[in-house]
Amino acid sequence: MSKTGTEPISSAIRIFKQYESLGSKALDQIEKDGFYWKPEPESNSIFIIIKHLNGNMRSRWTNFLTTDGEKDWRNRDAEFDEENLSKQQILILWNQGWQCLFDTLNSLSNKQLSDIIHIRGEEHSVFEAINRQIAHYSYHIGQIVYLAKAVKSDKWHSLSIPKRNGASEEFNKSMNHPK
Repeated sequence: MSKTGTEPISSAIRIFKQYESLGSKALDQIEKDGFYWKPEPESNSIFIIIKHLNGNMRSRWTNFLTTDGEKDWRNRDAEFDEENLSKQQILILWNQGWQCLFDTLNSLSNKQLSDIIHIRGEEHSVFEAINRQIAHYSYHIGQIVYLAKAVKSDKWHSLSIPKRNGASEEFNKSMNHPK
C-alpha cells in the first residue's frame, strides 16, 4: 500500500490544485484592466488565456471517458476573441473550468488509467491524457503569472521565494530545511 497522495489520480489532483492555486493567487492581485493588458498586439492577455483554459477544460473533461475530448460545441477560435467582461465574470470562467476538471478527476479510479480515450480522434490512455493536460495547463498558468507580474510591476507580491538576497535562506529556515 502506498502513502496517501502517491496514487496517480490523487497525485494528479494535487498537482492540478497547486497550479490552480498559483494562478488564483496571481489573479487575486490583478484589477480588471490588468486582465486585458498585453505586452504587444499579437500576445494573449490573461483574459484570453483564461477563456482558452475554460474552453479546453470543459471540452476535455466533460464526458471524459465516453466522448472525444474535442467537443463539437467547442469554438476554440472564439476563445481568442476579446470581450469586455467584469473581473467577477472572468473569475467565473476560471472557476468553471477547474470545477469541471476536478469533478471528473474525483470520479476516476486508478484502475481506469489504462482505459483509452480520444482527443481529436487520437487515442490516449487516461494516464497520458491527464499528463497531457497537466503540461498544457502548467504552461498557461506560467503565462498568467508572468503577465500578472508584469502588470503589477513593483507592486507584485511574490508567489514563491522572493528575488532578493537572503530570501532562499530565510525560506529554508522557515521550512526547517537544513542547508
